[in-house]
Amino acid sequence: MKALVYTQANEVRLLERDAPAMAPGEVVLRIDAVGICGSDMHAYHGHDPRRLPGLVLGHEFAGTVLGSAHPMWRAGMRVTGNPLITCGHCEYCVQGRDNLCARRTMVGMTRPGAFAEQMGIPGQCLIALPDTLGALQAALTEPAATALHAINLSMKSLVRPLPECRVLVLGGGAIGMLAALLLRHYGVDRLEVAEVNPLRRTSLQQHARCVAFDPLERGADDNAFDYVIDAVGSIQTRQSALAAVKPGGVVMHIGLQDWASEIDMRKLTLAEITLLGTYTYSTADLRATVAALDRGVFGDLSWVERRPLSQGAQAFDDLHHGRLASAKVVLEPGA
Repeated sequence: MKALVYTQANEVRLLERDAPAMAPGEVVLRIDAVGICGSDMHAYHGHDPRRLPGLVLGHEFAGTVLGSAHPMWRAGMRVTGNPLITCGHCEYCVQGRDNLCARRTMVGMTRPGAFAEQMGIPGQCLIALPDTLGALQAALTEPAATALHAINLSMKSLVRPLPECRVLVLGGGAIGMLAALLLRHYGVDRLEVAEVNPLRRTSLQQHARCVAFDPLERGADDNAFDYVIDAVGSIQTRQSALAAVKPGGVVMHIGLQDWASEIDMRKLTLAEITLLGTYTYSTADLRATVAALDRGVFGDLSWVERRPLSQGAQAFDDLHHGRLASAKVVLEPGA
């Protein structure tokens, strides 16, 4: 089969790989659509020690069952799934917080991912798709669930209802865009997004109907926002998030660009800021996101760019150089 393989820093190549074998309890999928994630780009740049050269990346997928050794799934069924493979019996899994499972492994990190014509995955990870949801839309389940999980978690800490809040999103990549779209659906009218790429700013203004500005030209207002989402996670955005949030406000940290940095702990303490971290989503979040995508909660997704898998290397290069207006490229192995 054809697979897009991470071969070295700043290089992915379309190569021949063996089709996945049918393991007990697993399902072999034909990959119909797969998104390029920011974490795939992080690995592509050689910045993720967990993802080593020779790996097939990709974990934002929609597919069709080709063969199954799991009783729930049969050939022809359309699915997406949870790329986190969890133990199912630790305290977090039984609480429904399987994203925190300490024994988790992951598609596209510890085992071959979805940038390929076929992929194997445990049947327990899969989620059925409604007939009304296309493969491209379904491939956005994973990043959209990340936004949904983060925002729903934040709402437990906000003093006032979310629609009353002035909200800032730092970063207009896929998570930032999807968060902006969901915030608008939830009724947020005062929404600003900081994004350095002018093409993405135009896309944000068009599709999320928000104020999009270049943080290199002007910073966000200090002490002005009830709720700030850092969808980048750099040293600079962490500092900007703490500066922008108003006393008593909430900062949600999603991005993982930099591993560590100093933040303004004095303001965090004296202004009673709530700083939250979030990691991915639960399986319940993924199911809720499939339903939300099917209802059109995230809009028509016309900002998403689709390309055949054969153009995957060029897509990575275009994303690396900021040539695209779209915050998300979806590859289609069958195209």
